[in-house]
Amino acid sequence: MPYPTHASVAERAPSGLRQVRHELQHRLETLARLHRVPGAQLVLDTGSEVVALHTGVADVATGAPFTADTAVPLGSLTKPYTAALVLLLADDGDLDPDEPVARILPELRGLPEVTVRQLLSHTGGLPTGPDSDTAARTTAAHYLSSVCTARDALFPPGTDFSYSNAGYVAAGRLVAEVTGMSWHEAVQALLLEALGTVPAFLGAGAPPRQVAAGHALNTATGRVRPVRQNLAPLEAPAGALLASAADLCALGRALVGRSAVLPSAVVAEMRRPERAAGPNALADGWGPGLALYRQDDRLWCGHDGNAQGTSCHLRADPASGVVVAFTGNAGAATALWRDLAEDLARTAGVRVPTATAAGYRGEPVPLPECAGDYVNGSTQYRVALERDGSPTLSVDGDVPIPLLCYPDLSCDLVDTDTGRRESGGRFHRDRATGVVDRVQISGRTARRSCPA
Repeated sequence: MPYPTHASVAERAPSGLRQVRHELQHRLETLARLHRVPGAQLVLDTGSEVVALHTGVADVATGAPFTADTAVPLGSLTKPYTAALVLLLADDGDLDPDEPVARILPELRGLPEVTVRQLLSHTGGLPTGPDSDTAARTTAAHYLSSVCTARDALFPPGTDFSYSNAGYVAAGRLVAEVTGMSWHEAVQALLLEALGTVPAFLGAGAPPRQVAAGHALNTATGRVRPVRQNLAPLEAPAGALLASAADLCALGRALVGRSAVLPSAVVAEMRRPERAAGPNALADGWGPGLALYRQDDRLWCGHDGNAQGTSCHLRADPASGVVVAFTGNAGAATALWRDLAEDLARTAGVRVPTATAAGYRGEPVPLPECAGDYVNGSTQYRVALERDGSPTLSVDGDVPIPLLCYPDLSCDLVDTDTGRRESGGRFHRDRATGVVDRVQISGRTARRSCPA
């Protein structure tokens, strides 16, 4: 049975819309209990109607209620805001998206060909950068000069994709150099206030609004407990923003042209697919600052974000103007979001893409040539073979997890508890030699350092 069109929510008003609200509220509460998520928000904006829901508590330690205005640590969903800020500066003529970043930031002179656009679309070949604890002990300039080197480059700029926090640290530095303001000041003055978002940031003192704590499940006690955020200050442009689902929805409206906050030229830039950023485990494509998701014959835009113990998601359909935003204050909220998306299709007639449409092809095959060590900056990936020849993957020496490989060199990760397959990524061959020389896992590319 086909799903109804996006217009179906509006067509049910007023009594039908009340029923949609009731059903979605019930499902949000039920799924939050099922997935052990203390609190969550959902906003569905069809262009003519808005359904805004919330449930639960913001912090299990205090019992403070999770309201419609509660701000949640967005993690990487900060990146679209930073990209929009950079492209607003470009639209004003303050910089050129296709100029080398090193012309403005001398700390990137080790990679003189990387452009602003490549930073924002993760196609510059930059490693992801050191962990937050390491980054907290240095400056942004030293951080960038130490990781943005020819030695650590993952591939020639503009030829592939690798998700990189370092690229957004550089983007924040660009903003500071061009505006004379800190990233915090610039994003507040030039974007957040125009969107109607009360600014709140990790590590910036007492926020001017209620903030949700992130939560994790204590497997020993079976209880959900608050966790501490540990983002380094210099990583703020990559992940420091706090916002509600309603705030995310305001950005989504701008991204589909339903708001004058972002000029049409900026929106077009952000939604334009980059040729080097093909389908991967994170999305079906990428523009500068936005992930692109294919659903049926439509290409949605948006982004996902995870801080410590939070999971936040934004999806916007330029064709229909529909915007969907979700926040949850536990890591398990990612599964809640996926289940809730199925309910949106059934209840409201809105089919929301939650992940990449790419999946495994054919039956798994042995690929012993892929075994070996791969590196992305300081992160080490090891693909090893078990006695029966089946491959496993470990990251920085963690417990190996099963890996399923396919004839097209794509691979799936296997959850050892549930057996569920998740799109892992893909191995790549050197075009000249045909040897497997790179692997992309969960959107991050690593260069081969040695065979098994």
